[in-house]
Amino acid sequence: MLRDTIKAETITAMKAGNKERTATLRLIGAKIKDRDIELRTSSKEIDDDVLVTEVLQKMAKQRKESITMYVDGGRDELAAKEEAELAVIEEFLPQQMSEEETRAAIEAIKSDLAADSIKDMGKVMGELKARHGAELDMTKASAMVKESLT
Repeated sequence: MLRDTIKAETITAMKAGNKERTATLRLIGAKIKDRDIELRTSSKEIDDDVLVTEVLQKMAKQRKESITMYVDGGRDELAAKEEAELAVIEEFLPQQMSEEETRAAIEAIKSDLAADSIKDMGKVMGELKARHGAELDMTKASAMVKESLT
C-alpha cells in the first residue's frame, strides 16, 4: 500500500538525516491523516491507495501553482523549496500519461459515449476521471476534451 511505503520512506529519511525529505514526507503523512479525519463522518468507502493518490495529486497541484507564483514574483529560493517538495511528492504518484496517450483516451471515451458536442463535456470528463484519474492532470485533460469537442 502507498501509505505504508510513505511511512517506510519517512523512517528511512529520518535515519539518513535528510531533513528536507523528512519534512516533506511528514507533511504528506499529515495531509493523509487530515483526509482520514474528514472521511470519518462520510459514509463513502474509498480505497486507501485512491485516497492517498488524491491527496498527493492535490499537494502536487498546490506546489505547481506556488512555484509559478514564486517565479513570477522573483522569489527563486521559495520556488526552489517548492520544487524540492514537488519532487518528493511525485515519487509516489503514478506515472502520468503522455499527451498522445491522453488524446487517445479522450477519443476512445468520446466514441464509447457517442459524444460529439461541447454539451457532452461533463460526461466525457467524468468518464475520463473514472478511468484514468490517477494518471492525468485533469486541468490539461479538460482543455484537450474541450478542444476535441468543439
